[in-house]
Amino acid sequence: MDVHRCRFVPFQPSAINAVAFSHPKTRSAKQHSVARLAIGRANGDIEIWNPSSGIWLQELVIRGGKDRSVDGLVWVNEPDQDLCDGRVVIGRSRLFSIGYTSTVTEWDLEKGKPKRHASGQHGDIWCLAAQPSGDKPHVAGGVNEAQNSNKLIAGTIDGELVMYSLEDDDLRFQRVLVKSPTKKAQMVSITFQSRKVVIVGCSDSTIRAYDITRGHMLRRMTLGSDLLGGSKDIIVWSVKCLPNGNIVSGDSTGQICIWDGKTYTQAQRIQGHKSDVLSLATSADGTAIMSGGMDRRTILYKPNSAAGQRWSKVWGRRYHDHDVKAMAAFEHGRISVVVSGGPDANLMVVPLKEMGRENHRMMSNLPQQPPVTSASRARFIVSWWEREVHVWLLRKSAAELQASGEEFVDVNQNRKLLKTIVVKGDSNIASATIDPEGTLLFVSTATDVKAFHLQHNDPTKPSDVKVSNIELPDKLSQLGATQIKVSPDGRWLFAVQEGSRILMAKIQADHTSAGSAETATNLQRLSRLRRQIPRYVLNGGLGSYDRSITQITFSADSKMVAVADLAGYIDTWTLRGHEHNAQDGQETKMVDDTSVASSDNDSSEEEGEGAVDMQNRWIRNPNAKLLPKLPTSPVILSFSDYVPETDSSPNAHEDGIDDYILAAVTSSWNILAFNPRHGALSPWSRRHPRKALPAPVRDLLDLPKGIVWQGSRMWVYGVSFLLMLDMGQDLPRPSEAESGDAQLTPGTKRKRIGHTTGAGGKMERENLAPHQVRKHRADEKWEDIDVVEAPQVDDSDSDDDMADVDGELSKLRSTTTDNETTIEAKATESSTDQPRTWWITYKYRPILGVVPIDTPGQDLEVALVERPTWDMEMPEKYFAGEEWDRAN
Repeated sequence: MDVHRCRFVPFQPSAINAVAFSHPKTRSAKQHSVARLAIGRANGDIEIWNPSSGIWLQELVIRGGKDRSVDGLVWVNEPDQDLCDGRVVIGRSRLFSIGYTSTVTEWDLEKGKPKRHASGQHGDIWCLAAQPSGDKPHVAGGVNEAQNSNKLIAGTIDGELVMYSLEDDDLRFQRVLVKSPTKKAQMVSITFQSRKVVIVGCSDSTIRAYDITRGHMLRRMTLGSDLLGGSKDIIVWSVKCLPNGNIVSGDSTGQICIWDGKTYTQAQRIQGHKSDVLSLATSADGTAIMSGGMDRRTILYKPNSAAGQRWSKVWGRRYHDHDVKAMAAFEHGRISVVVSGGPDANLMVVPLKEMGRENHRMMSNLPQQPPVTSASRARFIVSWWEREVHVWLLRKSAAELQASGEEFVDVNQNRKLLKTIVVKGDSNIASATIDPEGTLLFVSTATDVKAFHLQHNDPTKPSDVKVSNIELPDKLSQLGATQIKVSPDGRWLFAVQEGSRILMAKIQADHTSAGSAETATNLQRLSRLRRQIPRYVLNGGLGSYDRSITQITFSADSKMVAVADLAGYIDTWTLRGHEHNAQDGQETKMVDDTSVASSDNDSSEEEGEGAVDMQNRWIRNPNAKLLPKLPTSPVILSFSDYVPETDSSPNAHEDGIDDYILAAVTSSWNILAFNPRHGALSPWSRRHPRKALPAPVRDLLDLPKGIVWQGSRMWVYGVSFLLMLDMGQDLPRPSEAESGDAQLTPGTKRKRIGHTTGAGGKMERENLAPHQVRKHRADEKWEDIDVVEAPQVDDSDSDDDMADVDGELSKLRSTTTDNETTIEAKATESSTDQPRTWWITYKYRPILGVVPIDTPGQDLEVALVERPTWDMEMPEKYFAGEEWDRAN
């Protein structure tokens, strides 16, 4: 495989302004699986992450738009419902945001778009907090009052404290609680001390406590003047409350202050940073405080064991390359972490309880769904960023460059930017796709779907490509699309609207001599199988959010399509006339989805106008219901480039099945291959559960992002690795595997990565002071790991919980035949004479995406797009003392 390393593709990650956990301090095991992390970025994007088991999966990205920013996020959780039989229905979770305007927005995570907006007669909102829910109802005026979180309290730039009501599943401005006599007191940060008392940090060197029931100020705590000049006011950037009621504040002097929660007097002042303290986080039990500052440091404070409960710094380190602007803590069971972010756009996961004994973990700022695709036959690379689409051309193949005979080849001359298309509207691009010939380009946002015709013939310069708009039906474009994909033959467009609504459009483009194009499309709405999921199983109190479709893929012949959702359910459809019955091996006449009673929501229906072409309709795969639920959320779903013979019998294939190969890789690194027409696991997948994968694969922390196929080989890539697995061969048995050049002796156990609290692994040397921590060993070198053999796996390892998926998958794996066992033995005996069965390298990083570039008659070529951190623009950062001289 030839690799074109591309660093010219523009993609600028946006700064992280806000982070919030839906259940930051969960109490039950059931609630652990429902926690979500919301991240707000400066370009208006909102990301939803799942921190379950320390996997940290980016599940959803709600795109922002022009002049939009998310500067504050708040979750509101309704009370759980007890079903009185030991089962509990998790209360509904609602997400709200502010963006330095006078508007509060509620987000619909199921549809991936704003749900409602509300604003009042007040200034721009700078801080927002949700009224906490109480454990027990309290009595006021002789009437029991519910303790639900049904109020939002916001502080404005004009010094006003305002209230928004969330009752009756609504969001509306209720009233102004407090008006400041002067607009000098801007409200910058806010937190609740109790259900009635709210603490506000202001820009005039004060912290104020308000009673929201009466709307008056309880106490005004003063910080004095700035220590530098004595005249500038101190800005209280962050305030938090400990479980015992004490208040913690971080301000523009670099100090954190501890305030007595009863007397509202200052108990302690600590100089933690050399510049402003921008963010704070506290542990659930109140025994740890973390602060992040403009000096890029993250500091941990803990109380002394001596009398007086004085706090002191115990650990500090620079995890970020810029300001630590936002911070939030999450604790449950073994997981105890603090996540932070800032202008460097990286999400940092830092251990809380084990800080100083465990490493941190940096989550890449590159998205899980790569914003890059290719028109392989035209050698086009298409990338999108915000509202721009860039079309690049790779002129020569790697073989042609090597055959040129030039001593020095200027690879920069091998690329050309052909077109930059700016999409009209205020919404950022959510998805884009192009046909293999490079003639039809589709772009979707949250509000619209646009199509373009690219007219070209062996282009070498931008003027050789002419772009014209293509009109699309209103039913396709009016709701926008979260994901779109065009089939390999360019005849079908697959669109996912509002998270789970599926449309299939037939493309018939007629291009005039003038270069304009008109298209006639027949729209068909596809229905998914109805799964009877009990209410108490629904994850996170987010309704049907888990049924949101995240993966779509076409078969190589464009006659089958498959989708997968966050819950792990797979649905497949086939073009009429190409369905297959696995029981008798005969082509089956399948009824329309309109007559299938097991459809989910609405049945398939024709959404276009005109006569219905029954031979060009998509129907549900007859054996779709046989595909089992995946163990965890899928991160990759892809058909291989193998196309089965349509007129062959089921016994034509050497393994007994002649079918498509549908590969799915989950967030827990289960690699599963299905034969979708038969509704069964492939023979290779039955022989290779997760514990049979090479140890370096199972130990990968980064998640896979995509697959490129080369015959039976699947090239899987993530942000830091490129992995090859050959599904045409069996992997080495664990007992025969080697690690490097040294083979483990029989009975030797593989060194396992210890359980962590959700961040990185254990430190090499624990309990060291910060100045004693070495970033790298003296003899350590970053070398590319080209070929690695799988080390020995001990049967006593606790990987079994990840190896087996569901009972359905276990049953499917147990149906291996004698023929497959023989094949496995032969592959093991002659493994030295066969090509490599797997291979991994860490040479390329960070990887934005890998797309195929097709050259007829030559080996597979791919364009591997990298986005190194030094190519990313960042605002000026703070340097203290002599740091500027050392940096230069």
